[in-house]
Amino acid sequence: MRKIMLAAAAALVLTLGAARAEVNLQNIDPAVKPQDDFFHYANGTWLKNVTIPADQSRWGSFTELSERNVANLRTICERASALPTGATPIEKMVGDFYASGMDEAAINAAGIKPLQPELDRIAAVKTPADVLGAIAHLKLMGSGVGFSFFASADAKDSNMDIAQLYQGGLGLPDRDYYFNDDEKSQKLRQQYVAHVAKMLQLAGDSPEAAQVGAQSVMRLETMLAQASLARIKLRNPYASYHKVPVADLAKFTGDVNWAGFFTALGTPAFTEINLAHPDFFKALAAQLSSTPVADWQAYLRWNLVHDCAPYLSEAFVNENFSYYGTILTGVKEMKPRWRRVVAVTDGEIGEALGQLYVAEYFPPEAKARVLKLVADLRAALRERLQTLEWMDDATRVKAVAKLDAFSVKMGYPDKWKDYSSVKIDRTSYLANVQQAEAFETRRNYNKIGQPVDKTEWGMTPPTVNAYYNPTVNGIAFPAGILQPPFFDPKADDAVNYGGIGVVIGHEMTHGFDDRGRQYDAQGNLTDWWTPASAEKFKARAAGVVKQFSGYTVLDGVHLKGELTQGENIADLGGLKISYAALQKALAGKPHDRIDGFTPEQRFFFSHASVWRDAMRPEEQRRRVNIDPHSPGLWRVNGPLSNLDEFFQAFNIPEGAPMRRPAADRVTIW
Repeated sequence: MRKIMLAAAAALVLTLGAARAEVNLQNIDPAVKPQDDFFHYANGTWLKNVTIPADQSRWGSFTELSERNVANLRTICERASALPTGATPIEKMVGDFYASGMDEAAINAAGIKPLQPELDRIAAVKTPADVLGAIAHLKLMGSGVGFSFFASADAKDSNMDIAQLYQGGLGLPDRDYYFNDDEKSQKLRQQYVAHVAKMLQLAGDSPEAAQVGAQSVMRLETMLAQASLARIKLRNPYASYHKVPVADLAKFTGDVNWAGFFTALGTPAFTEINLAHPDFFKALAAQLSSTPVADWQAYLRWNLVHDCAPYLSEAFVNENFSYYGTILTGVKEMKPRWRRVVAVTDGEIGEALGQLYVAEYFPPEAKARVLKLVADLRAALRERLQTLEWMDDATRVKAVAKLDAFSVKMGYPDKWKDYSSVKIDRTSYLANVQQAEAFETRRNYNKIGQPVDKTEWGMTPPTVNAYYNPTVNGIAFPAGILQPPFFDPKADDAVNYGGIGVVIGHEMTHGFDDRGRQYDAQGNLTDWWTPASAEKFKARAAGVVKQFSGYTVLDGVHLKGELTQGENIADLGGLKISYAALQKALAGKPHDRIDGFTPEQRFFFSHASVWRDAMRPEEQRRRVNIDPHSPGLWRVNGPLSNLDEFFQAFNIPEGAPMRRPAADRVTIW
């Protein structure tokens, strides 16, 4: 078999540049044995030859597909912006929004003027009550200042939306960035303070006042970070669920005028709220009363200019990029303006742009083919649940019922958002963004006390991603990811099951990972497991945590096995389930080799190629701290080293690096 692989080395890899999902091995590294390191065997030549573009922090299959999608979106946006007055309302909205963002001369000429009314409002803040009022006003512009307030499903009554107060308000990527004492972290904090000072100067502060303000921001954010739960603790959904009567908020936050805050936001009346993180809000209340108003004003100004920087003049854009692009992620050059404006258009009016995208790039036959894959994967997982050796019958019945209740969103919404109330024109890019943010914020707040709309999407149609929503108990696959190399209606089954099939299985398995398993078939946070099955699951999950915590990413930095366990469990389950579904699809069909490779081998090549990835060291370090996903290397080698199916496909011998010892091997789903 090794000779066959080497002979075909000039002919096999998953190519993404061309819009096809197909297996060839041009990217294989024949110097690497599949039994030693399958990721580098399948992707080694690609890794040796890849150059991360100067405007990217990483490069791989996801980014290549994203860039291709963005190029298609650019075509749509430019065509819409050039249409005459007879364009449809959706085309006009997209065209006007994009055109306003591309008018760099007008944006530069305006300078700080578009923000001056908001700066004046902050300057008028005199009391702690005024601070909370200013936070409310910024929230209507979509700001994350201070904390998070939004409407979403009640975790224990998933059919109803309730008001939610969550921790937040930090400018660094994670609360641990404020406390890690290694040299790199200390330098990042120093650079952060310098960046905040520069932004405050651009907003009109004197150099001296900007330095004082930046220090105030750092002190205030550090206090908020101190009261914030760590990311790993947030994996426990019960840690973020504390529903209380609105009247009882005073027990936690004293005389903070929440009634005035909610009135300022224009929310419907409500009597219950999820105070997700009580200790955080106790600390926030203490800071509102004890921190000088001048410090809060600096923090408010910083949040305003930080939120709006991408839509302001070149000086703001460049300074924002210097810290959040170059320093934090290692990116050398800013993306071209058209690329940034397309991304903002998708982010702000994504279901308007998405309608135009779907009409052109997602034919009905593609949707039908993927839905067939979903049915195959669901059947494979159902069969697996019914035969799991470690799960008892009482839990098994409920697990199967949960799987049977899964909802599936495919490609795009059945019902599009109504943007008719959003006023978009070509006068001001910032004003258009603010209009879109205000629309979405108010639309969200108006859900409070209403039944959950379980048909609503959490991603826009062009997004290259997918998700599982535990309170809906549903999976969603935007049209953006239903493209090569993940999926191609013309590709053979092995490629599609190794690509999008594993992604589908991954998202299904999220319903049964360390977090998702805590929600029942209706999407309610409740314990439906018997103690015996729960303990057996936890023991297997602990094996996954131990395995991935042992992987070193760079400079001795280890993966955080607890942070990444949900994604690692889903990767392992997704592979196993999709492989089983492929076997069902192949039943009764010729087991043909292509370029000398069996369908099973092509399945694993397809999977490895999807996760090929090169990343800048700065971005690697950032993601290790905040990303629940493991790097591509370990998303391939980690799960495969546990899979008998992989060992059989490539004749992996006992004792090989890609075959973990039987005693250490982990299988959950």
